[in-house]
Amino acid sequence: MTHSFHSTSLREYDIRGIIGETLGEDDAYAIGRGFGTLIGRAGGKKVAVGYDGRVSSPILEAALVKGLNESGIHAVRIGEGPTPMLYYAEAVLDVDGGIEITGSHNPANYNGFKMVFQHRPFFGADIQTLGTMASSGDWDDGSAGSESVDIMDQYVARLVENFDGAAYRIGWDAGNGVAGPIVEKLIKLIPGEHYTLFTDVDGNFPNHHPDPTEEKNLVDLKALVAEKKLDFGVAFDGDGDRIGAIDGEGRVIWGDQLLSIYAEPVLMELPGATIIADVKASQGLYDRIAELGGKPLMWKTGHSLIKSKMKETGSPLAGEMSGHVFFKHEYYGFDDALYAAIRLIRAATSLGKSVTELRSEMPAMVNTPEMRFQVDESRKFAVIDEVLARLKESGATVNDTDGARVNTPDGWWLLRASNTQDVLVARAEAKDQAGLDKLLAQIDSQLAASGLERGEQAGH
Repeated sequence: MTHSFHSTSLREYDIRGIIGETLGEDDAYAIGRGFGTLIGRAGGKKVAVGYDGRVSSPILEAALVKGLNESGIHAVRIGEGPTPMLYYAEAVLDVDGGIEITGSHNPANYNGFKMVFQHRPFFGADIQTLGTMASSGDWDDGSAGSESVDIMDQYVARLVENFDGAAYRIGWDAGNGVAGPIVEKLIKLIPGEHYTLFTDVDGNFPNHHPDPTEEKNLVDLKALVAEKKLDFGVAFDGDGDRIGAIDGEGRVIWGDQLLSIYAEPVLMELPGATIIADVKASQGLYDRIAELGGKPLMWKTGHSLIKSKMKETGSPLAGEMSGHVFFKHEYYGFDDALYAAIRLIRAATSLGKSVTELRSEMPAMVNTPEMRFQVDESRKFAVIDEVLARLKESGATVNDTDGARVNTPDGWWLLRASNTQDVLVARAEAKDQAGLDKLLAQIDSQLAASGLERGEQAGH
C-alpha cells in the first residue's frame, strides 16, 4: 500500500493543510504508519497523541492512532489539550515520541501535526522522510492497542511548581483555543484576581482569530484590561504554544520585549548564560542581554530550529518574535505559552516592578510589524541569495544566519524567505521615523534589483 501527500502539506516544522482539500484522514493514517515505523525501527514501542479543539481534530486523531497501531506502536491518548501538554506528556510519560494534531493559529478549516521523536524535534528532512516512505509503502506491519491517559491536572500542577509570584490582577484571553480549560484550572491555583475571555473551546473561533501576535486580535483583551483596570493581560494562540501580552496601559509587549523581561531573573541565577532569539528580534533585546551579562545569540526563525540550538548551546532561555518562548531553566526547553504566562508573573515579582513599569523602561524604537509579501516559491530563496551577494559586494554589515539582516547607523532591516509559505518576510527598526524611512528605502531598492516590489502584503 502506498500514499501520496499533497505537495503543500509537508512543511519545514510540521505537517499542515486544508481539511478536505490538502489534508484528510488518509494522510493522518499514513503519518501514523510512517512515524510508527520510524519509532519501531529506533527500538521504540509507544507514542503519546493529543489534539487541539478544531472540528476536524478527533477524526484525524482516530486515523492517526489506527496508523500507529498497524505499525505495531501503542498509542497513549491524552485527548484534547494544548500542544505544550503533549510535549509535557512526551517528556514525563514512558513513551518514545509524541504527536499533536493541531492547526496552530491557522484559519478554522486548517489542521496539521506537530511531532517529537525520542525527546527531540522532528522536522525538516524527518518530515520529508514520511513522504518518501509513504510513496514507496515502506511501512512495517504490526498490531498494537491504545490507552487513554488523563494528564491535564498533572500538567497544570507542573505549571505552578515553584510558583513564587505575587498577587496581580490579570486578564486572560484564550481565543476559544485549546488553552482555555487549562487557564480556568490555573487561575484557581495562583493568587490574585483573574478575568478570563473565551475559555470555552470552539474550533470555529467565533470571537476573534487565535493569533496573539496580530494586534487586531488583542482588542477584546485591551478592553478588558482598561475596563477592570488590570495590571496586565495575556493571550494565547489556538494550540497554546505562543503567548501575546499587553501591559496595564494596553500597550503590546512583543515577543522580543517579553524575552528581555524573562532574561533578567534567569541571568541573575545563571550569570553569563547564552540566551537565544530569532533574527526578527530587536537589536534592543540583544543589547539588553549583553548588558545583563548574558551571551546573546541570534538564530534562525522556527521553533524546531531554536530547540535544536538550545540543546547544542545549553541555553536556559530562548524566544521568537512570534511569541514562542522556550524555558529550559526550571522547565523542559519546549515552547509553552501557559508556562510563559506564569513566568511573567514570577519575573515581575522577582524584579519588584509592575509589568507596565518593565514595559515603560524599554528603549523607544520605531519599527515595522512583520511585513510579508507573495513571491513565487521557486524564486523565494534565490532572491535572498541575490540580495546577499549584492550586499556583500557593497561592503554592508550583514548577518546571514537566516536571510539578510543589515545593520546601518539608522538601525537594522531584515529580509528572509519564509520556510512555511511562498512569501518573503521583511522587518525594520530604527530610533526615529526618518531612520525607518531610510531603511525601508533600502529594502525596496534590493527588492527592485531582483524584480520585486514590497507592494501588497500577504496574510499569514
